[in-house]
Amino acid sequence: MQPSSTHTPISVPLSEFRANTAAMIDLVEKGKTVRILRHGKPVAELVPMRVQEPLKIPRWKMPIEPLNIQWPEGMSGAKMIIEERDNARF
Repeated sequence: MQPSSTHTPISVPLSEFRANTAAMIDLVEKGKTVRILRHGKPVAELVPMRVQEPLKIPRWKMPIEPLNIQWPEGMSGAKMIIEERDNARF
């Protein structure tokens, strides 16, 4: 196995990869890339998983909490709207 920086893949022959699969996976978990060689030629790379951002839910799909309005006694929502409209200053 060759020493590696975080940007240079670690190249290993297929036979070494087979013999040390768990150790290779450990390197990948630590952020290293492992390049697998067959007959001296690269055939595959194991790379760390990219962290996926959680899916953003559009604001219009987010749940809303219902309004908890204390109506004045004897008033309904419709009466309050009419009163607000009648008292509006334009």
